[in-house]
Amino acid sequence: MKIISSFLLISFLAINFAQGQNKVQTAIDQFAASDYLKNASISFEVIDLSTGNSVASYNPETVLPTASTAKLFSTATALEILGENYRPKTRIYTEGEIDSVGTLKGNLWIRGGGDPTLGSKYFCSKGHNRDFLYAWADSLKKKGITKIDGGIIADASEFGYKGAPGGWNWVDMGNYYGAGPSGLTIFDNLIEYKFKVPSKIGAKSKLVSLSPSVPDLVVHNYVKAKSGGGDNAYIYGAPYSLDRFVTGTLPAGSSAFIVKGSLPDPEHQFAYELEKVLREVGIEITGEMNTARNMEINSGKWSYSKRTLLFTHSGETIGSIIDKTNERSINLFAEHVVNLVGYETNGDGSTESGLRALENYWTKKWTTNGMHVNDGSGLSRTNAISASNFTDLLKAMHVGKNGERFKKSLPVAGVNGTMRNICSHIPAIFIFLDLMLSAPSHSQIPQHSKTYLQSLETKPENHFLLWQSQGNLFHFSIKGQHFVIFGN
Repeated sequence: MKIISSFLLISFLAINFAQGQNKVQTAIDQFAASDYLKNASISFEVIDLSTGNSVASYNPETVLPTASTAKLFSTATALEILGENYRPKTRIYTEGEIDSVGTLKGNLWIRGGGDPTLGSKYFCSKGHNRDFLYAWADSLKKKGITKIDGGIIADASEFGYKGAPGGWNWVDMGNYYGAGPSGLTIFDNLIEYKFKVPSKIGAKSKLVSLSPSVPDLVVHNYVKAKSGGGDNAYIYGAPYSLDRFVTGTLPAGSSAFIVKGSLPDPEHQFAYELEKVLREVGIEITGEMNTARNMEINSGKWSYSKRTLLFTHSGETIGSIIDKTNERSINLFAEHVVNLVGYETNGDGSTESGLRALENYWTKKWTTNGMHVNDGSGLSRTNAISASNFTDLLKAMHVGKNGERFKKSLPVAGVNGTMRNICSHIPAIFIFLDLMLSAPSHSQIPQHSKTYLQSLETKPENHFLLWQSQGNLFHFSIKGQHFVIFGN
């Protein structure tokens, strides 16, 4: 049995439903009355953005887990509070003086500012993810540093050390989509596990390599060969734990199959990567690398006023980060924009701080009673958002100063992002059907829905129809306007 969570997302643009209003309401009422959905929870609302009025609804106030559409709240909030031109900053400090021969008499500190783009594959071309580290090394040399009589200290403390937001499951956190945010994120907080899989069905695979190399990581490999299929391997492991367990199957005969997992301790990895580059370019380091977490330095308890700021690295703009977040549905980026909202609003980059700022902002716009947003990406099973919460958000963005910029960040069906194989040149998202149901497979529901809802069609230009598109993505049409249901 699989749990399917689906959302009906309708265009941001105002649509005139005046003539078809009763047909839409009738269609959703009959859809919800289906025997297939008798145990389902449904929250549905269609609004006309030109008036803000509801066109059709079904339990619009019912709150449900939202999956990735929660990213609309995190990205909209970041645009509103931070602005599209905001750039997260990472600062490099010295602790001690630089003598006449270029020796830093003390530690080199990396003060994390919650930048998710450092070494990110979404902003770096292949093979260039370490370019920023070499640029930093060049900057140190230009400052006259040839030797560090101390260590590299990575400090992500201002963004907290929870490792993952509340409500994330054990089955998610070790995998790539469960990579948690950090004040010092690097390489998308991901590890690539390369496996060699034997041709014999049921035989154990061999773990060939890890990229990046993670010091002291222990990987317990239980992955076996299977005939056909794709990536059915799952990685288990908690934040900051150096034990990883990989189970499941991979296609037999694969010589270099890549499985992506989360990086256990991004802060520590950051110090390790910078130290490695500095040594490579000839800067001698006599001390041991360390992290603020290991040194038990809490945010605000170690004064940077006693250190010297050497230089500041500005990351990519919030606008570009949001574009990637919504186009590609990147969980890590969604979490980071929430962290950055908290950091700039409250001086605290934790998820809890960011979510407080999010709630406080939107509560001033409409009534958010009953709404609970517990992460930025939607991976948390404890999120509870209704269809009317989404339509309230979208109405506010539509009339606000960032409306067009927000719309620009969304994937276009048939063109790009997670919707590139759906429809053609139709802007994504906006009014929501939230459907929770149990079913033995995805295919039964859309097949039934096609048969059921076609009976409501009266004319080709005036119909309400649901049909399967690809995998867990479904087309939806009202009066010739095509929309999409996302299921997972």
